[in-house]
Amino acid sequence: MNAPMVLSPESLARIDKAIAKYPADQRQSAVMAALTVAQSEKGWLSTETMDFVAHYLGMPPIAVYEAASFYGMYNLHPVGQHKITICTNLPCALSGAVIAANHLKQKLGVEFNETTPDGQFTLKEGECLGACGDAPVCLHNDKSMVSFMTPDKLDAWIEELRK
Repeated sequence: MNAPMVLSPESLARIDKAIAKYPADQRQSAVMAALTVAQSEKGWLSTETMDFVAHYLGMPPIAVYEAASFYGMYNLHPVGQHKITICTNLPCALSGAVIAANHLKQKLGVEFNETTPDGQFTLKEGECLGACGDAPVCLHNDKSMVSFMTPDKLDAWIEELRK
């Protein structure tokens, strides 16, 4: 490979595992897994990182950019230590998500797609997180979900994350 190494050997091994799930001539099918691994290591997906993934998978960089920009789980800019995504789709909105989102904005002092000045929290608005019965729901760092988030529960959760 002629491109400079952007990802660690451990991350490349994880990407190789994902690639192995597909036929040899379909390496690009692992693009979402590769982007997830790269983001886990780097925290966000810079152009340099996406170019590296494209080269590693043997696909045009634009195809990687398209995947990364289409899905909300990929961070194309640096985010805070705690990325909080709150679902505001209709079922969640009807169950208090708008109130919860406004409460988070006020508590954190940021709008959607902004990061607190201390770099601790980034607030994102999400499209259906698939837990309508638990609304309103928040997703923490694209990995863990919290449910039934009233303003009081949000306050306690934010304080716990600050520790």
